[in-house]
Amino acid sequence: PRRPPPKWPDDLVNHITGTWKLEGKIMGHDAHHEVRAEWVLNHQFLNIQERTAAAAPDSEHRYEASWFLGYDAVSERYVLHLLDVFGGRFSETLGYGTRDGDSIRFVFEYPDGPFHTTYRWSPQNDTWQWVMQQKDKQGKWSKFADVKLTRTPQ
Repeated sequence: PRRPPPKWPDDLVNHITGTWKLEGKIMGHDAHHEVRAEWVLNHQFLNIQERTAAAAPDSEHRYEASWFLGYDAVSERYVLHLLDVFGGRFSETLGYGTRDGDSIRFVFEYPDGPFHTTYRWSPQNDTWQWVMQQKDKQGKWSKFADVKLTRTPQ
């Protein structure tokens, strides 16, 4: 019988576990989200739950997502699955990532163009910055989001 692999240890990804306040700009609009991350599925994936904070202004776009962050040891790259309020179309594309120091840069090859998401950890103050960029049909890159995650008490 096939057995699951041993627990996946990752010294960088492990710093995402816990609860966070996410603040910044998404598509030019203020964002106030709550994020909770925990190891799931035999410690093979980090499940990152993201949703608009209850205290966010009523004018803010409501959002909810579940990210599954794992690692493919054969390909030596991270994988990132996104399931969110926008449905199945965008969940078909996997993000593939590579680590550089305290950051992981993911590339999503969406049907409407490439999309980059970079998770960058700041060990000095235990915060994360997530920067997302998209490429339009004319080949120009633009910032989709720039947010900061600050740890909150559990």
